Amino acid sequence: MFIDHIRISAKAGDGGDGVVSWRREKFVPRGGPDGGDGGGGGDVILIVDPSTDNLRAYHYDPKLLAEDGKPGGGTRKTGRAGKKVIGKVPPGTVVYRSNAATLAEAVTAERSDEGIDLEPIADLTENGQQFILCHGGEPGRGNWNYKTPTNRAPTEHTLGTPGEQGIFYLELRRIADAGLVGFPNAGKSTLLGKLSAAKPKVASYPFTTLQPTVGVVEFPGFRRCTVADIPGLIEGAHANRGLGHEFLRHITRCRLLLFVVDIAGVDGRDPVSDLEILRREIKEYDEDLARFPWKVVANKMDLENAAANLDAFRLRFPKVDIIPISADLETGLDDLRQILDNEVGHRR
Repeated sequence: MFIDHIRISAKAGDGGDGVVSWRREKFVPRGGPDGGDGGGGGDVILIVDPSTDNLRAYHYDPKLLAEDGKPGGGTRKTGRAGKKVIGKVPPGTVVYRSNAATLAEAVTAERSDEGIDLEPIADLTENGQQFILCHGGEPGRGNWNYKTPTNRAPTEHTLGTPGEQGIFYLELRRIADAGLVGFPNAGKSTLLGKLSAAKPKVASYPFTTLQPTVGVVEFPGFRRCTVADIPGLIEGAHANRGLGHEFLRHITRCRLLLFVVDIAGVDGRDPVSDLEILRREIKEYDEDLARFPWKVVANKMDLENAAANLDAFRLRFPKVDIIPISADLETGLDDLRQILDNEVGHRR
């Protein structure tokens, strides 16, 4: 099961209380105050783990609860600090703070017309990067801290403060240098499998790919880039139709968009219309995304009508960079690799 966005509840530990205590020892009739400080509450921390590729773990347990600090003791003993809790997230996770008070309230509001306000608070992209989601409470101070020459028997002490808590929304945006965008059956999965060592599911029916797949393309000189196969869009994807809206977030980090078009017009499709629809859906989803550098991969050049359709396509889009290929026969892939190397290739 692939989970790329989820709500979670997090609560840091409360700080332990400081205590009032007095030194009681034989031959020390006036031992004075010796109440110790409490321990600090545990933090809730998110850490980027490259071995994690989605947010599935939080589907089964959407709560991160850190331990409370322990109260202080006599003889100036400091209470034990609460254990922190660490949540692992994949690279590319964006963290939002919700204005909902509980998970149930967040679910109810999202299903209604009210919606939920989300404030972005972190963008976790680097392996090993850490973010304190909720800070633990401060420890209380024991009465020995308040002893002065004029106040030799203080009863003052402070309680630990509550740890931070809240409802948060985690959204995964997979990190890739280039994104393959296209209608179902355009050949994106086949193309990614030929370019890289990725093994996306390939079949002759629409919506074979049900989750984004990222592959690594190697170039000479120890250069490489990552390419993401985004599940097929349909017209109206920006309005949450089909699978496209669910996964368009994954191309918002790409430096180059490759629109994969079935240039042969299999199943009666019109390549010109397909590209116009794809460009419109991208713009409707995110106008900034529509301004990203982009090129067209004209796939299925080995099929009938492909050459004639390509000529008509070039007449309609004379200023667009078009790379004719056949992913099945692996023709034109060297030209595509060269373009990827020039545009987004980088050294390891």
